[in-house]
Amino acid sequence: MSFKSRGGEQQPSRSVISQKWTIFLCIGSFCVGMLFTNRMWAVPESKGITRSAGVEAESLNLVSDGCNPKFHKYVKRDSKDILGEASKTQQAMQTLDKTISNLEMKLAAAKAAQESILSGSPISEDMEKTGSSGRRKYFMVVGINTAFSSRKRRDSVRATWMPQGEKRRKMEEEKGVIIRFVIGHSATLGGILDRAIEAENKKHGDFMRLDHVEGYLELSAKTKSYFATAVTMWDAEYYVKVDDDVHVNIATLGDTLARHRKKPRIYIGCMKSGPVLAQKGVRYHEPEYWKFGEAGNKYFRHATGQLYAISKDLATYISVNQHVLHKYANEDVSLGSWFIGLDVLHIDDRRLCCGTPPDCEWKAQAGNICVASFDWTCSGICRSVDRIKEVHRRCGEGENAIWTAAF
Repeated sequence: MSFKSRGGEQQPSRSVISQKWTIFLCIGSFCVGMLFTNRMWAVPESKGITRSAGVEAESLNLVSDGCNPKFHKYVKRDSKDILGEASKTQQAMQTLDKTISNLEMKLAAAKAAQESILSGSPISEDMEKTGSSGRRKYFMVVGINTAFSSRKRRDSVRATWMPQGEKRRKMEEEKGVIIRFVIGHSATLGGILDRAIEAENKKHGDFMRLDHVEGYLELSAKTKSYFATAVTMWDAEYYVKVDDDVHVNIATLGDTLARHRKKPRIYIGCMKSGPVLAQKGVRYHEPEYWKFGEAGNKYFRHATGQLYAISKDLATYISVNQHVLHKYANEDVSLGSWFIGLDVLHIDDRRLCCGTPPDCEWKAQAGNICVASFDWTCSGICRSVDRIKEVHRRCGEGENAIWTAAF
């Protein structure tokens, strides 16, 4: 047998051996690869997955238990407990809100007192120092809103319900009642109008001057300035604003306010809610009418502007926040808006807005003396200079009423 023939016989055996080894190597590589892959990509059991599975199981249990009547009893009982706790929490929050509101008022009062002491404004010749604050306590301050052109009105008020001279000083000392005409200054400071007021004040000594430019469209600013200034000049329980064409019974006003002296944040007057006038050119037009909703809407409740009173804490609030309080066109609306977001007690007392005779006269004869009288048609006493004496004669409380008053 030739070499070639033997070589040809051996070639098949080599080919077979090579294929077997190839198969074995492939199988071995596959096993090693599987072993390596299992070690590298084995994912440990996650606690989150276990927990989520547990939650799902609990949810399934709750669903299945929902069919059980006993389960509904437990749910109802738990819901009652939850509602009870929620009610208690709400009551606690309301109590906390009131406490915070009271603390804010006290803080505002303390700030105002500190500012007034530092500025030295509360000290005057008719104020005696009493108490630790160094300020005398008064019962009420009555500010009579007036204008430069209202000299005759002021004289008619002096001749009727506003005590003069020694009686006025005695009323301040013994009854703690301050009454002043309230006015600012003219556009030309120190001009003829201001000098006329200074001369009138020198004669009567019954003016309160404001750092304010007078003008009919500036009544809201004047009202804010009045309360902010008055609370720093006199430490009183109440601060009153009244127009100079309104008749007032001072003793009856004091008795009315004294009934509410233990209540915090008092806002008292004849409450009303008139229409918001959007039409230009009409009296009491409100340029910001759109803030009150659709056309035809009414204002929120507020005291009519002829006469109203607020307690010291509210006057202090105005004094502290005067730079951020918004002013509407009408001063009575402005004042009411400043108290909308506060815990304020609105008191509607119709004796503060009686009509002129025969209305106030009939009420006086029945023993129900009016605090203030005026004509709604004129927003004051019509032709007050000529008629206020007659109103005082028929509806006045008497000259000795202020001295016998117990407030």
